[in-house]
Amino acid sequence: MAQLQGPAIPSLGGRKPNFREKVVDVLRAALISGELRPGQVYSAPALAPRLGVSATPVREAMLELVKEGMVEIVPNKGFRVTAVSEKQLDEYTHIRSLIEIPTTVALATTADPDDLKALRPFAMEIVTSAKKGDLISYVEADLHFHLGLLALAGNEHLVEVVRDLRRRSRLWGLTALVEAGRLEASAMEHMELLDALLARDPEAVREVMTRHLGHVRGLWAGH
Repeated sequence: MAQLQGPAIPSLGGRKPNFREKVVDVLRAALISGELRPGQVYSAPALAPRLGVSATPVREAMLELVKEGMVEIVPNKGFRVTAVSEKQLDEYTHIRSLIEIPTTVALATTADPDDLKALRPFAMEIVTSAKKGDLISYVEADLHFHLGLLALAGNEHLVEVVRDLRRRSRLWGLTALVEAGRLEASAMEHMELLDALLARDPEAVREVMTRHLGHVRGLWAGH
């Protein structure tokens, strides 16, 4: 039975109103970032101490992630992390580029500047998490930033499509970037993107978004 080594998953520190959703979010981020490895089997009792919670909410969260296809049930043992092929990662990134680049470019001329400024705390959290090497917080803040940005286009279905693609993707290269001291530079792209949007510069937005998604598939996915 695989177990997490070291402080990979942060303690949730007690029950909150959105407690169950938070457990799901943290475990999902751990799967996306590679803290929970493909092919490995994890039990709820083994994971629970790493989150500072009981096994019950972890088991419920993992069952939710089964529905998303991120893990599968292994009878009498726990949950196996599903693998994602190189071909699948290529396809997910391609679809994301078709959706996110033109949508974000259009926001350079349509988005309310105050709405864009409201996303800066998420961009700052991404940078802070990168400095600390906190991959779970990094992935969560990154998700909030990009989905919040896309939501400004006013198309809820588009946001859900991208949310699903991001859940299916994996960022296994994040650990290597942290060890090489390069994750902070990648994190700064979010600030760069906001600055380009606020400057009403569509071409600069296109360049940053194209480069950013290239990192998702290349450096961040372990290439």
